[in-house]
Amino acid sequence: MIVGAAQNQRPIPTTIEQLLPVELSSRLDRLDLLSRKILSGKLPGERRSKRRGRSVEFDDFRDYVAGDDLRHIDWNIYARLDRLFIKLFREEEDLALHLIVDATPSMSVGNPSKLVFSHQLAMALAYIGLVNQNRVCVGTFSHPSPNTPLLRQLTPLRGRVGLGRVGAFLLESLGNASARGAGATFDPAATFSRVMLEASHARSGRGIMVVLSDFLIPGGCDTGLAYLGTATMSGAFDTYCVQILSPAELDPAREQAAGLFGDLRLTDAESGRSAEVTVTPESVAIYKRNFAAYQEQLHVACTFRGMAHSVVPSDTPIDRLILNTLRRGGLFR
Repeated sequence: MIVGAAQNQRPIPTTIEQLLPVELSSRLDRLDLLSRKILSGKLPGERRSKRRGRSVEFDDFRDYVAGDDLRHIDWNIYARLDRLFIKLFREEEDLALHLIVDATPSMSVGNPSKLVFSHQLAMALAYIGLVNQNRVCVGTFSHPSPNTPLLRQLTPLRGRVGLGRVGAFLLESLGNASARGAGATFDPAATFSRVMLEASHARSGRGIMVVLSDFLIPGGCDTGLAYLGTATMSGAFDTYCVQILSPAELDPAREQAAGLFGDLRLTDAESGRSAEVTVTPESVAIYKRNFAAYQEQLHVACTFRGMAHSVVPSDTPIDRLILNTLRRGGLFR
């Protein structure tokens, strides 16, 4: 992706309180994760499943059939109707929340920064999962570097005690990404594909997968989406692809006052290569048509594979995004 010169940015968070302000966390306390699919967790948890099982919360009756556990017969109904009925209960199941955060150089572009926004959103989502005793798995990825895994992941965590570790992990990711420059040998498409393949093979349990990225990947992201889609269609994940874009990427005309129009030298945030271009209203119109076509293609690719796709401007208030957009999309209850 070709982007312009550095813009004025909001300060990069350096504390957990800046990542997740107290006033935001207090608004998130009443939310819990809600999978659109029937997912089987590893451990007993605090989640009411769509499946019927053995718990203390009554759900329904059904006729007794030979082989049923006699302990679940409702003998009061038998005494009144002389018929055997089995009591059904809601099963409590554990659910994992997998968060994958794109920290590649293109995410540092934009005002407000897509990089900062994605890490703040990841912290808010992790908070909801942890306070509700779900297992939370957080990972970040950027371009390859020596002796560093392509996908860096925390050990799965549960409970409020994990908030400090998640916050420290995301703050470290932010710091590393901010200090990292463009990489001439960086292959964004290959990196994204490898990360999605590794994420799709997660061993920390089925659950909800949320990928936070701009999905603006030179060479395309079809292979990576196919890996993630295979895991989604198999029932391993309920997947959300949250595409974070800066206001200028959505509408470059908004940057006219900042000097975007005219003869410019633009630099690719991923490779560091530069190009001389002339930006005119006509070229912006062509960009917007091509961008809309790409967005439609990405949306269709996600939907075809059973994954939700949403576009989020980086200036969106996080509380409004979670309490309204993502909640209506079925991620929370």
